[in-house]
Amino acid sequence: MDIRHPELLRDLRERGSLAAVAAATHRTPSALSQQLRTAQRAAGVPLVEPHGRGLRLTEAGELLADGADDVAAALARVAARLEEHRGEPVGTVRIAGLPSGLTALLPGAMTLLAGGHLSLEIDDLDLAEHDYASAAADADIVIAHSLTSEVPAGSEGLRSTVLTREPLDVAVPADHPLAGRAELRPRDVVDEDWICVPDHYPFDTVLQRIESACGRALHRRLRIRDNHLVAALVASGEGIALLPRWTTRTADEFALVPLVGVPASRWIVALSRPDRAERAAVALVTRQLAVAGAALMGERIR
Repeated sequence: MDIRHPELLRDLRERGSLAAVAAATHRTPSALSQQLRTAQRAAGVPLVEPHGRGLRLTEAGELLADGADDVAAALARVAARLEEHRGEPVGTVRIAGLPSGLTALLPGAMTLLAGGHLSLEIDDLDLAEHDYASAAADADIVIAHSLTSEVPAGSEGLRSTVLTREPLDVAVPADHPLAGRAELRPRDVVDEDWICVPDHYPFDTVLQRIESACGRALHRRLRIRDNHLVAALVASGEGIALLPRWTTRTADEFALVPLVGVPASRWIVALSRPDRAERAAVALVTRQLAVAGAALMGERIR
C-alpha cells in the first residue's frame, strides 16, 4: 500500500472533509478523491462512507488512519539517521504556540541554534487548552500550556515534551494595598475585581481553585485573552489578574505577587505528531526549547 493512503485517511479524520485536506495540503479535491479511490481498491474494502454532506471513515479506514503515524514515524527515523550521517540537521521547522510561551522560550532557543542550518517559521496562537492539539496538524512543534497536567487536554496521541514550569502571579496596581505583600492567599484576593481569561482557557483553573478554597464566587469584571492588554488594564487600576512571572514586564506600573495556598503554575509543553517528532531537525529544536526552559528555572539539563 502507498504510504500516502493512510496519511490521507488520517488527514481526513483530523480535518473533516476532502476540501479541508486539499486546502491544507495545497492539492485539489479531485486529486484527493482519485487517491482515495485508489486506496480503497488497494485495501479491497470501503474506507469511507457518506455522512451527512461529507464522509467519515469506516472501521477499516480508522484502522489504516491509526497506523499512519507509526509508518510515517518509522520513515522519519530512517531519514533522521541519514541526516546524522551527513552532519547536522537541515530544513525548516514550523513552530506555533501561545504568545507568552514563545516569548519565554524562543529567544534562548534561537541563540542556541545560531550558526546552524535550520530555518524557523513562527506562528502565534491564542487558543483554549484543548484546541492546541489540533494545531499539530499544521505545525511541526506546538507550544501549548496546561494548568492541570503535563499533557494538555486533547493531546494524548501526540508526542509531548515538558519545556518548563512557570508560576502565575497576581498582578495588582502599583498603588493597591496588596502591592507590597510578599505573597497572597485566596482569602486576600477573593473579594477583588478580576480581569480574567475566557472560559476554558487555562488560567481560569486557578480562579476556580480560589473560589473553591473560599467557598464563594469571584467577581469577573472582564474576560480578555491578550496578556499585554490585561497588564495595561491592571496598571490603570481596572482590577487584578493572573499573569505569567517570566514574560510579564511590570515597568513599575503594577506589582506581581506570588499566590500561595492553591496550585498556581502552568506547564509549558511542546507537542508534535509522532512522525514529525522523529525528524532530526524537529528533535533538535525541541531539545533547545527545553534547554531554554530549564534556564528560566535555573536548572541544567544534562
